[in-house]
Amino acid sequence: MDIIRRNTDYALRLMVRLARSRHGDSVSTRVLAREQGVSYQLACKLMQQLHEARLVESCMGPKGGFRLGRKPAEISLLDVIGVIQGPVSLNRCLLREAACPRRTQCPVRRKIGELQNRMDEYLGAVTLEELAKSRGMGPGRNTKKLKEE
Repeated sequence: MDIIRRNTDYALRLMVRLARSRHGDSVSTRVLAREQGVSYQLACKLMQQLHEARLVESCMGPKGGFRLGRKPAEISLLDVIGVIQGPVSLNRCLLREAACPRRTQCPVRRKIGELQNRMDEYLGAVTLEELAKSRGMGPGRNTKKLKEE
């Protein structure tokens, strides 16, 4: 099960690329798609969604394209994820109070809720500015093992 869906991953990469643009220069969708390995059609769709949410602005003309709608420090992973796929939820019972009739006596819901809150806080704290400054690949699935070595 992927918590972050493929289209969301693509959108995050497109947004990081825009965050790395010099002084907010606009970048065409074709360039974004080519550089980030996303099909042009999908890049267009994702940029449209991000534009509707005002995370990006479109610029017309021969040097047109897209640029961030806010400073990179003001756009979080959680913002982009929410626009492309909606809220990230570890369990259906956390989406709405009425989703589970056992919510008041369920010990599992409380613990999963704590994890959900930590995940939301983390994703809300990671900004495009931070990601744009990052170079290279971070740890993969075995993060703990890599830190110990």
